[in-house]
Amino acid sequence: MLLLLLTLTGCWSSREIEDLALYSGLALDIGKLTPTEQVLEEKGGTYSKKNLITVTLQIVPVKSTGTMEKQGSQQTAPYVNVSGTGDSVLEIFRQFSIRNERPIIGHHLKVIIVSAELLKRQKMEQLMDLVLRDNDIRPSTMVFISEGRADDTLISKRTDEIPSFHIKEMINNQFRTSKVLHPVILSQLDSLMHAKKSYALQNLITADGDTVFSGAGIIKGDTGHLIGALSQEDTECLSWLTNKGKSGAIKAYDRDNQPMTYEMKTLKSKIKAIVDGDDISFEVSISTEGRLTETWNNKSYSTSAQYSEKVGRVFQEKLAQMMQTLMQKLQNDYKVDVASFGDTLSIQHPGEWKKVKEHWDETFSRSKVNFKYDLKITDFGSYAE
Repeated sequence: MLLLLLTLTGCWSSREIEDLALYSGLALDIGKLTPTEQVLEEKGGTYSKKNLITVTLQIVPVKSTGTMEKQGSQQTAPYVNVSGTGDSVLEIFRQFSIRNERPIIGHHLKVIIVSAELLKRQKMEQLMDLVLRDNDIRPSTMVFISEGRADDTLISKRTDEIPSFHIKEMINNQFRTSKVLHPVILSQLDSLMHAKKSYALQNLITADGDTVFSGAGIIKGDTGHLIGALSQEDTECLSWLTNKGKSGAIKAYDRDNQPMTYEMKTLKSKIKAIVDGDDISFEVSISTEGRLTETWNNKSYSTSAQYSEKVGRVFQEKLAQMMQTLMQKLQNDYKVDVASFGDTLSIQHPGEWKKVKEHWDETFSRSKVNFKYDLKITDFGSYAE
């Protein structure tokens, strides 16, 4: 039995969790010294650097994983945010080691938020270089954009939640609305950047300690910079177009200008690439079934097939209008493909794709895209005549 003990393995290099500072959120902003940093630098606590970027880490203390600590009648926040400013993310990370008693560890990093203003100045490849090289950080970490200071998204007015966990969990609401984009994780982002493909990232906005998903930011593949934004409705259409969104609601107005709402139960989108010589075009088929869940016009209550077809045409026209607005932005305003048209061409016509992939965004902006819609109202909720 004593000899068997020699065969048992152990973690000889392990470090106790109580001795580590686990960070679950990372925010990147344009360089701006915090009040604490300003005082420290005035007292000589500085080093050779340019203040190009501010890095904020959301550290989850060990005590927050158990019972909430109370001070008198007030609860303390279950997280601590620390910020540093410089021109090297790694160097800023190391500076945290001379300010805190515990070394920072990124094994449990959930979200990375990059400010839109920073992405206009710095390339995404530059900002993500360290996190892609760092073995501590998981490739499943989600990446977002913030309209405003990214560190604001890591602040909550609630004392019982950790903002970085809250942002990650909000993704689960995709089954309710397609305004929540399918998340882009680090491994996918690395692939997109390597291929010089344009892409869209979910945008975050904050107000009074609340963080909200609102639209998306567009990053151009060949530059790595943010070039524009999509509204909430555009983002919803993008989810439907790429077949990653199956839910959502379409609001329209009847002849009396009263609102009525269609709720999707199913949605299918199919893109077909057509090559005719040097001309490339696409046919998009979108079919959806759902219910009329709300109408403010009590004069038009009906469950007849005729009424269903009539109202269905109204919602179909609204859907077409929303899609055309999205395509106008993608093809004319920003001239980028973030809706996987290029992926469709590479699968269906690989030979043609090889000819145009180096300048695909420009080719896509000149390509004709035709839509076909099939929207059906299958029921009216629990209402019956």
